[in-house]
Amino acid sequence: MNMKKKSGMKNSKLLIALLFCFGWIKTEAQTVLTVEEAVKTALENNYDIRIASNELSIDKTNVTLGNAGALPTVTANVVDNNGIQNSKQTRSDGTVNELDNAKNNSLNYGVGLNWTVFDGLRMFARYDQLKELQKLGEAELRLAILTRISDVISTYYIIAQQQQQLAALDTTIVISKQRLELANNRYTIGKASKLEVLNAQVDLNTDTTNLLRQKELYANTKIALNQLMARDPQIDFFVIDDIQIDKTLQLDELINLAQKQNPQLETQIINKRVAELQLKQVKAGRYPIIGINTGYNFARTESSLGFTIQTQSRGLTYGFTATMNLFDGFNQHRNEKVAKLQIENSQILIEQQTENLKTQLASAFQTYLTNMQLAELEQKNEEIAKQNLDITMEKFRIGTIPTIEFRTAQLNYVTAQTRSSDARFQAKLSEVALKELAGNLKF
Repeated sequence: MNMKKKSGMKNSKLLIALLFCFGWIKTEAQTVLTVEEAVKTALENNYDIRIASNELSIDKTNVTLGNAGALPTVTANVVDNNGIQNSKQTRSDGTVNELDNAKNNSLNYGVGLNWTVFDGLRMFARYDQLKELQKLGEAELRLAILTRISDVISTYYIIAQQQQQLAALDTTIVISKQRLELANNRYTIGKASKLEVLNAQVDLNTDTTNLLRQKELYANTKIALNQLMARDPQIDFFVIDDIQIDKTLQLDELINLAQKQNPQLETQIINKRVAELQLKQVKAGRYPIIGINTGYNFARTESSLGFTIQTQSRGLTYGFTATMNLFDGFNQHRNEKVAKLQIENSQILIEQQTENLKTQLASAFQTYLTNMQLAELEQKNEEIAKQNLDITMEKFRIGTIPTIEFRTAQLNYVTAQTRSSDARFQAKLSEVALKELAGNLKF
């Protein structure tokens, strides 16, 4: 009895090992995609990241003194008017001059410079505001990158989990085929009924259906990951399904990192600085605006009829302008009040975002701790279920237990594998979520 039991266990383990070898040979023909390669490809190709990068380039391009209004403008102009008219002039002494098709010409051209040299320091506040808008674009790009990295990593480990489930279902089918073969052999020699064979066949068909459904889900998730990487959705690959979890995360460290690196919080802080600079620009309306202008112009006029048939002038022009708002219906006061309220709202949003971050981190960290414990528990449960299946299989071989008991052990093992895989996956997702909130999701 003991020799048969040992022999049966060896055969069972050999079949399972052959199954995994077959699966490995099959997947070796495909491309192995690591999580680092997936993230790198997404960072290079993802459409949202490319758009955010272009938006940042626009913000950088806008940071100029000219865009802030601190530089002069120089314009060149040419005006040339011509006319052909039938003219008739009657002078005070009664003399009449008349000319058909009289030609008239007026030509003006020159260069002019206009420069606002003082506007209540509005131009300098505007220049600083443009710099802050560039920082805002950088924060938005980091947010886009963090979001896409999180999406890629999560999808990658979904595929890893699904690969583990496929392996579990493959193992189940091998066992179900063994069971069907044993049932047929026992039926042939008269030790089992036809009902046992039919039950084994139905269970094998059920396992095959589950495998096909899992393969469909697996293929669709790979297509989704290809989409995140902005590459051909038909590219086939398989992932490394060894899910490693960072067990060193600490809540206090995550909160400190989030307050320094979280792009959403950083965005609110930058928005406050933008609002403060907007107030400076509004206050500039209380001061005069002083501008200087100069230019060099040439003018010539020709007329076929009249006392003067040609005039011509050229030379330098220069001057200055000064304007000051004395009364605008109290709009200056209203605009300053609105700008101050916007600063106050910006501060409130910073405080709100900070509290939201702390709350999200505390909640996510508790989930992380729970999932870590569940991962350890489910791994032990999987080991126990495997031992139970091995023992049950040997008893089934020698006919000491009914079919339903064997099937129960088999399903318990599959369930334990699935739960163990899902627990590790959920723990990994918790880790990714925490690092994303802390702005520290790097590869």
